[in-house]
Amino acid sequence: MTTTEVPSAVPYREVTDRNGRVFRVGETDRDIMGRPRWMMVLCPWIGMMGISSSEYAFTSAEETLHTAHAWNSGHIFWLMGVWVFFQAAMAFPAGQLRESGRLPARNAMMLGAFGTLLGYVALAYAPNVFVAYLGFGACSGIGAGLVYATCVNMVGKWYPERRGGKTGLVNGGFAYGSVPFVFLFTSYMDLSNYQNVLVLVGVICCAVVATAGWFFKDPPKNWWPSHVDPLKKPEDPRILRSLEKNPPAVKQYTPREAARTPVLWMMWFCLLCTAGINIFGIAFQVPFGKDMGFAGGIVATAMSLKALVNGTGRGVIGWISDRYGRRNTLIIVCLVLGSAQFGVLVSGSLGSMPFFLFCSMVSGFGGGAIFPLFAAMTSDFFGENYNSANYGMVYSSKLISGLVGSGMGAVVVAAWDYEGAFIIAGSIGIASAFLAFFLRQPGRPAARKIQPNPNPISREAM
Repeated sequence: MTTTEVPSAVPYREVTDRNGRVFRVGETDRDIMGRPRWMMVLCPWIGMMGISSSEYAFTSAEETLHTAHAWNSGHIFWLMGVWVFFQAAMAFPAGQLRESGRLPARNAMMLGAFGTLLGYVALAYAPNVFVAYLGFGACSGIGAGLVYATCVNMVGKWYPERRGGKTGLVNGGFAYGSVPFVFLFTSYMDLSNYQNVLVLVGVICCAVVATAGWFFKDPPKNWWPSHVDPLKKPEDPRILRSLEKNPPAVKQYTPREAARTPVLWMMWFCLLCTAGINIFGIAFQVPFGKDMGFAGGIVATAMSLKALVNGTGRGVIGWISDRYGRRNTLIIVCLVLGSAQFGVLVSGSLGSMPFFLFCSMVSGFGGGAIFPLFAAMTSDFFGENYNSANYGMVYSSKLISGLVGSGMGAVVVAAWDYEGAFIIAGSIGIASAFLAFFLRQPGRPAARKIQPNPNPISREAM
């Protein structure tokens, strides 16, 4: 291992570990941005809450929008699918622009805030469904994609030594920030006030995202916190446990290098399956509950609990993955997500409201937990320097999962009813757990393959 002193007045140096990975150490968070780094958890968390209503609360407004605009009910689910498509489509190009320096974090957040406002204005005043697809589906989706990619990757860069819990907390804002809007759209919004409500929500969300984004700042490339020596075992037991279970990437993979590894595309496909199940649940839990005879208030409560647990679960699962490893945690989450789909179906068929609420929460927990796991796992596997672009490639699977979970979900329900759709969703979740078992950090040999030194150095030889 070598140490390279940098001839500069800036108080940092670069150290290289035995794998050749470079760490920039010596600078504190306050040296870089004049604020403690927990601000780069708080601000991204708030920013994520600002875009959450567009995905998690949108279907709660289905009935009002369907009547007000005389849109076919299928358009509502396809609108959500198109929004998810553009939100995911922005992940990789936003990452590339961010890593190249052409799109600063603050600018990305401002563009995202404007797109969010435009989406709600389009829903309120669209003269036809095409304008809604353009304004809400495309513009709001692109804006949300910019915000999501910026927020999730920001926290991972500032907490490279213990990113799981922090990433999960920030990711959780994307779900439980929608809870007030679920009740607003379900219980208060009607044909007499829907335009005012939608515009007001757009203004509030735009202001939240823009305010949070104003404080964003990236750390330098290869930055590592000054109080953690990357070449020695940390003294803090929490950091030590996290780094043992989730060791840093062996090198900083560029997007081109990451794309050549099979594990990236295995992660892509696993996220495709699990995100599709999550979006299917978001889109169809409300109509399924109503068809099963549950009262509107119960269905709204179930959806709110789903969003609340979805968001809370993201933070909790990040903390768990720090302790027990990302891959092991992901396997359990996939099993829980798949099993919950069967539970939702059975609870609705039995007409059991408590069981329906419980299964809805379990489904929300599993559906939310997958995203911070994949976000943190991408940094663990491929490094922090190009994480925005690398995670953008993995997250791009949501391009397909959004359309499949929402749009194609409507086709499956029409063809095979809810029973067939939930059985398919549950089976895919179980299969995803099997796929997750094969995810391994590229470039690092498995412990069982490491051969002992046949000629160890003894004291007599010294």
